[in-house]
Amino acid sequence: MVQRRVPRPTELRPLLRPAPIIWDPTDRRLARAASIADLRAIARRRTPRAVFDYTDGAAEGESSLRRAREAYARLEFRPTVLRDVSEVDTGRDILGVRSSLPFALAPTGFTRMMHHEGECAVASVAQEVGIPYALSTMGTTTIEDVAAVAPSARKWFQLYLWRDRALAKDLVQRATDAGYDTVMLTVDTPVGGARLRDVRNGLAIPPALSLRTFVDGAMHPHWWFNLLTTDPLVFASLKSTDGTVAELINRVFDPALTIADVEWLRATWPGKLVIKGIQSVDDACRVVDAGADAVLLSNHGGRQLDRAPVPLELVEPVTQVLGDRAEVLVDTGITHGADIVAAIALGARAALVGRAYLYGLMAGGRRGVAKAVALLAAEITRTLQLLGVHSVDELRPSHVRLRANP
Repeated sequence: MVQRRVPRPTELRPLLRPAPIIWDPTDRRLARAASIADLRAIARRRTPRAVFDYTDGAAEGESSLRRAREAYARLEFRPTVLRDVSEVDTGRDILGVRSSLPFALAPTGFTRMMHHEGECAVASVAQEVGIPYALSTMGTTTIEDVAAVAPSARKWFQLYLWRDRALAKDLVQRATDAGYDTVMLTVDTPVGGARLRDVRNGLAIPPALSLRTFVDGAMHPHWWFNLLTTDPLVFASLKSTDGTVAELINRVFDPALTIADVEWLRATWPGKLVIKGIQSVDDACRVVDAGADAVLLSNHGGRQLDRAPVPLELVEPVTQVLGDRAEVLVDTGITHGADIVAAIALGARAALVGRAYLYGLMAGGRRGVAKAVALLAAEITRTLQLLGVHSVDELRPSHVRLRANP
């Protein structure tokens, strides 16, 4: 029989301790986030639908993005036990410079639309943590302003080649003068992808106050207040910014981009050169032959060609062919630190994350970006420890495999 008794007050006291009160509403929101998925859920509540969908969505049926995420879900780790993993090293050399974590913060367009702190918040976090940050040509903060906010950060500049090469050359020169050490040329955007969420939401630049957006805005007054009381929301590197994103791409960017333009940029730019948007082994070899220091395996986050190759599945074949000739980077579909660990084990030098930190930005500005990076860092550390690996540099293909599709 169970014997009952009256608990002593000293036994009840530890159980009745109130949880600490977090007075700041942003800190309170972020404290509830235990994963990137949690930040995404907060971001969805905090921002107008058109803004969230611009970040969250992809092209047409969105199968490119869905397949990329499914590939990470198919990963199977192969841990080694009975290893002393009380301390692990998450650092990684990326294009010749040590990064505290094996990933960079990817270039994203129209970042101040997600939160008024925008690119400056992201660059500031990158500087504090010690990882690279790539500013986009489609950014909403100038090259110089980002450099002023984060003078000691490792800064990359993502470049779209314009029809007017003189304008592109001017951007490259400005990046040089502002201390950026890497240019990342995007080559998968000869025309804009069909981003149907944006079309259905009527997303325009700058945002237009239709009846629909007015009603949605009434549910997110803080977002509209910040939009209307801070600097006008424009693309910092474009003179003409009216219309949809796809219309801007088709009007300004050059669909006649060829390998000769890669060679021209290599001759123009003295720093590291990354080619972003590589989706085949052959193209990886071509751009490396033209002088690229690294290739970024990417399908533009699924936002350009739907049913495009899955970047993660290209890592092994590309690294095997390129060997030590160039570094291989990868993006698209990364939502967890373990995704980054797996990509490196398969052969990537590092990963780039975009949506993950944008969810944090929408959820809580700079503090939200810091939260996203901290979550990924903790996940990377924990995954290394559970794999029985002392450092990122020890990762090998033997630590992971891609399971076949069911």
